Amino acid sequence: MKATLAKETPKFDIKDSALAAEGKLRIEWASQQMPVLKLIRERFAKEKPLKGTRLAACLHVTTETANLITTLKAGGAEVVLCASNPLSTQDDVAASLVVHEKIPVYAIKGENHQTYYQHIQWALDHKPHVTMDDGADIVSTLHSQRKELLDNIIGGTEETTTGVIRLRSMEKDGALCYPIVAVNDAKTKQFFDNRYGTGQSSIDGILRATNVLIAGKAFVVIGYGWCGRGIAMRARGMGARVIVTEVEPLKALEAVMDGFEAMAIREAAAVGDIFITATGNINCIRREHMKLMKDGAILCNSGHFNVEIDLKALDELAKKRRKIREFVEEYVISDEQKIYLLGEGRLINLAAAEGHPAQVMDMSFANQALAAEFMVGLGKKLEKKVYKVPEVIDKEIAKLKLKSMGIQIDTLTREQKQYLASWEMGT
Repeated sequence: MKATLAKETPKFDIKDSALAAEGKLRIEWASQQMPVLKLIRERFAKEKPLKGTRLAACLHVTTETANLITTLKAGGAEVVLCASNPLSTQDDVAASLVVHEKIPVYAIKGENHQTYYQHIQWALDHKPHVTMDDGADIVSTLHSQRKELLDNIIGGTEETTTGVIRLRSMEKDGALCYPIVAVNDAKTKQFFDNRYGTGQSSIDGILRATNVLIAGKAFVVIGYGWCGRGIAMRARGMGARVIVTEVEPLKALEAVMDGFEAMAIREAAAVGDIFITATGNINCIRREHMKLMKDGAILCNSGHFNVEIDLKALDELAKKRRKIREFVEEYVISDEQKIYLLGEGRLINLAAAEGHPAQVMDMSFANQALAAEFMVGLGKKLEKKVYKVPEVIDKEIAKLKLKSMGIQIDTLTREQKQYLASWEMGT
């Protein structure tokens, strides 16, 4: 949907500036768990590698994101921030960024579809040189509605699996007009953020929304990528019987080897108590599956967009619906069947909880900051493609994280390096 542009772009659009003090305290708390980003911020403040760069970020507006945004500002960037999901904004954080950091923020928790896209348009009114996305909405809006701004763009970064899928599709079709670094694919992001962050925060969201006992439940994880792996691991740790559904044979086999049950979703639908999607794809839980579910089945999503559960079908199946708890809607299918949807089918970890712990986002946002620096330095020389995070950045972040944890590791001896580089030596 194309938002109607205001005659004049407002300086910011947030819920309430009076929330700023509370937001500042929470941002400081998160900062204590983000030592790698702190080290980068200190270097950025001295070197100003982003000086003169206008940067538009479309991210979840959380305490962790605030620490990334202030790092970019310390590096000399003129930053503007809008939300990448209508339910993920922490209003006190948005207020603090506006009041204390003088950063334009366009984000209000619970904003409707039109306001969401209006906010993206206002962020783009700042005519960015670099985009920073979580889901590729700012990129798609640029390419479809604000093409006049494309000549200004040096490059961009993308945070999440769903966004990378969209961007690689654009590249394949020849539609991508500037280079983008897939931060999601960095090992220091994917292995930790996607697995440990999503695993913990998704369970956190389910518990905050429902307060149900996980132990003993049949817990169905749809999709066994890095996010699905993390969710399955944490659900098992809380005593659930974990069932995985997959379309990829290797991933399904891996789930079985990891000790989980694997089955088709039609089979899982009849036995599951809690269902969570983590695929990045559309309509993974459909009408035919909902009809088979137990009375009291709980549905939620951990993918970026609210498309993984067929919400239209659920609405059509229901005789009536009501909000029974904060973030919980009851759908009455029949006298014998009720289904409960959490967080409107949006990311449960951000809709009903606070998202990933700061300690794991430290690595993800360190990747974002260094990828932005990389793009400012080399973006004009790159092809219009999706690039992986340079290995040197990935390794540097891992080293800094270990250092911050007080962990030392070994290095190869000269003899070992020579052995690995040679082919003459055998047994």
